[in-house]
Amino acid sequence: MFKVSCIQICSTDDVKKNLLVSRKLILKAIKQKSDFIITPETSSIFGLKKKKLLKKTTSMNKDIYLKGLRSIAKKYQKWILTCVIIKEKNKIRNRSVLINPKGLIKTYYDKMHMFDVSLSKKEEYFESKTFTAGKSLKTFNLPWGKLGMSICYDVRFPNMFRKLAQKGSIFITVPSAFTRTTGKKHWHSLLQSRAIENLCYIFAPAQCGTHWNGRQTYGHSLIVSPDGKILKELKKGTGIISANIDPKKSIDLRKKIPSLNKS
Repeated sequence: MFKVSCIQICSTDDVKKNLLVSRKLILKAIKQKSDFIITPETSSIFGLKKKKLLKKTTSMNKDIYLKGLRSIAKKYQKWILTCVIIKEKNKIRNRSVLINPKGLIKTYYDKMHMFDVSLSKKEEYFESKTFTAGKSLKTFNLPWGKLGMSICYDVRFPNMFRKLAQKGSIFITVPSAFTRTTGKKHWHSLLQSRAIENLCYIFAPAQCGTHWNGRQTYGHSLIVSPDGKILKELKKGTGIISANIDPKKSIDLRKKIPSLNKS
């Protein structure tokens, strides 16, 4: 058994401000004796304008948000997974980073599926104009079992989640900045479906509220069990949700329902 916490925030275009807000909530989760703490997509900085991001972002080694969370992980000996926007030469990456209790980066995942959609004449998003997509699936053996990594829009690609599950992942992280428009219609259904299909836990911290650029995100951070039950939910506002996780539940369900053995 272990305790997981999902952080819900409304990130701005100010990295230092975002770090202060995240730090406060992470420390609250630590007081609740959480073992694994996860922040949403684009925790470090929120925005889609490439020119602005090229000016405001830096490499993974220099990123002050990431440095701050690595320091917390080391001081309090906690596992932390966070999402940052990273600059590599002239490329911008939407990256999920796993930090161990020594403050070391153990692995990272770059978002593979870009959110290129036209929801209406007034609401369009084209992430591929800003970010360079990742090419590789990522898993990691945590002390409690194997973790699979994803980011937000990836949740609409069930084959990706099936591959992560077939690689042995019994937990999958889905840090997100879901739009309010699509969140109202699909957020709960998608996350519960991915949990049920793959008999795995889903940890989905989310951005929430109206951001500095007018974009509205849905919130509703979720922790979902392998049978699709919502264990915890934070509907709106900044804050945290926490739940005790039993890895055996996923393992036992997979023995009873061996669907992962089929193509």
